[in-house]
Amino acid sequence: MMTLSELKLSHWKVETDTQNIAWLGLDKKETSMNVLSREVLSELETCIDVIEQNTPAGLVIHSKKKSGFIAGADVTEFTSFENEDQVYDYIRFAQGLFERIENLGCPTVALIDGVCLGGGLELALSCRYRIACDEPKTRLGLPEVNLGIHPGFGGTVRVSRLLGVFTGMNLMLSGRPLSAGAARKTGLVDFTTPRRHLYSAARQVLQTTPPKAKPRLVDRLLRLRPFRPLVARLLVRQVAKRVSRKHYPAPYAIIDLWKDYFDDRELMTVKEAKSITKLLISDTAQNLIRVFFLQEKLKAEGKHSDFVAHRVHVIGAGVMGGDIAAWCALKGLRVTLQDQSPERIAPAIKRAHQLFKKRLKKPRLIQQAMDRLIPDTGGLGVKSADVVIEAIFENKEAKQALFKKIEPQMKDTALLTTNTSSIPLAELNVVLKRPERLTGLHFFNPVAKMLLIEIVADSGTDPQCVHAASAFARQIGRLPLPVKSTPGFLVNRILMPYLLEAVELLAEGKSPESIDKAALDFGMKMGPVELADTVGLDICLSVAEILGQHLGLEVPQLLKDKVAAKELGRKTGKGFYTYKAGKLQKARLADDEAQPDIIRERLISRLLNEAMTCLREQVVASADLLDAGIVYGTGFAPFRGGPMHYSEQIGFETQKEHFIELEQEFGNRFHPDAGWDLLKKAS
Repeated sequence: MMTLSELKLSHWKVETDTQNIAWLGLDKKETSMNVLSREVLSELETCIDVIEQNTPAGLVIHSKKKSGFIAGADVTEFTSFENEDQVYDYIRFAQGLFERIENLGCPTVALIDGVCLGGGLELALSCRYRIACDEPKTRLGLPEVNLGIHPGFGGTVRVSRLLGVFTGMNLMLSGRPLSAGAARKTGLVDFTTPRRHLYSAARQVLQTTPPKAKPRLVDRLLRLRPFRPLVARLLVRQVAKRVSRKHYPAPYAIIDLWKDYFDDRELMTVKEAKSITKLLISDTAQNLIRVFFLQEKLKAEGKHSDFVAHRVHVIGAGVMGGDIAAWCALKGLRVTLQDQSPERIAPAIKRAHQLFKKRLKKPRLIQQAMDRLIPDTGGLGVKSADVVIEAIFENKEAKQALFKKIEPQMKDTALLTTNTSSIPLAELNVVLKRPERLTGLHFFNPVAKMLLIEIVADSGTDPQCVHAASAFARQIGRLPLPVKSTPGFLVNRILMPYLLEAVELLAEGKSPESIDKAALDFGMKMGPVELADTVGLDICLSVAEILGQHLGLEVPQLLKDKVAAKELGRKTGKGFYTYKAGKLQKARLADDEAQPDIIRERLISRLLNEAMTCLREQVVASADLLDAGIVYGTGFAPFRGGPMHYSEQIGFETQKEHFIELEQEFGNRFHPDAGWDLLKKAS
């Protein structure tokens, strides 16, 4: 009979110790992170075949990589299936394998150190015990809903039985990962321990086989058939506040599986497989998987440089500058924040403390972050900074004067960056002795939520500075998007015609509610009117006027009038909407008021046409990068895969015909860009 040590495996390192405990360590070859590919699961099946024939005293599944436990299934394989039968067979194979692990005749432990996500957590759930390393990098979660699917290797079945319905559903419906401590409190893991005790803890658990905690009485009651429809309706209402069933069916499918099949575990497992099969081949899932790969492409932009920052100096303690400084401090950097007086810096420090409390929670960690953020009215931090970020108001002359002053004080190796949202670098760097040094580092508001940073360069920018800026963006957990230094760069340039068309619709008498509803129905995360109010109408006007000078955009008089009346949006309590105590007040929409089709066509067509112009002018290097930038920078409906991908699915010729029809009715601003003909010929 073959033993584990005799197996010839590529991805698993196996051994049996003197206590007859089998250790299966995953080390997927040629990757920095473990994922569950078909080949990895096939080798695991081979291991289980041997273990079933020669039962050890216990089994431990762990990782041999320092990067984490298992990051999930191999997403690259999700696009290779040719039909539903292939998907279903693969899902049933994985389900069956995990059930065999669950039913082994020996106690089993998943030893979790680092990330444990998706299929990795589903594998851990098939073990009797889970022990997690109590370190900040340990994160456990089921993020499948972000790809338009749900757990499919038995995860919906096991989570709904292990945890209470609300805790378990929140884990699956939100996709948010838990820390080791939070996972212990919910019952997702049985024990947490420092890294140095992980392996001894696994041995102890296997030897003592402590009893498992049982669900609370209230959770057992809520699972009963008479109560499940009531609980399901409550869950559906909560999900509907975030996403619609039409656009994102996966979270609703999770609720339906629990509601309809919880009583029959075997049937629920089969229905889980059928459900995820249907979801995985849908346009929504395939487009969200595309967006996942676009994110990976942006992450790769930071791999071209070894640049590492330790000290950052931010000039300008307004909302943007202050929040950039706070985010850098949160990420472990020592940050000096400069403005003209302590009174101007104080609000930024207060906001930073709120951010640290929300993200770090522990008083010791909060205080450490506060200690890293240093008010600096004298600008003393410039001399020692590895990165200097200019974030003052949007005025060319003021920025030039600042650069001229600080350049002689900076280290030769330091990055000099500007957070300008619309001014080309060539207009700013003329005062510098080394103009090639200036790079754009354009953050988006709110800094703590927006993943994208535009890395702005022109033909004279030193490529090494661009690579270093991208590496810095990755260092602080953001996605770098290289863009050419043209007015508005990429995101603001594409977003502005969309916002201005919303103002045109308002000027024609359309209600803000009807305009925003049309955009939300398309799948945008926020309507354009609410977005303009949130950004600030004064900022919108400033950017629109700058872009208007360069690109010939017409700025609606209504926007100018609002700014002149100091009705600037959320921050003043009134813009296109009214706000009470910071809360938006929306009127009920009349049934005959919306006209969603024509409103949607006008809004989205302005955005798509400008996107094509940017692609033709090579503001970004590819359609993929453009799609990534607009999804992560504007909230463009992720399930549509990005504006250029969406246009390709519609058909470039059909898209051009839409523009011609709109131009005939509404004017030259809908004139189709020449790029549509170029793409039509290429396709």
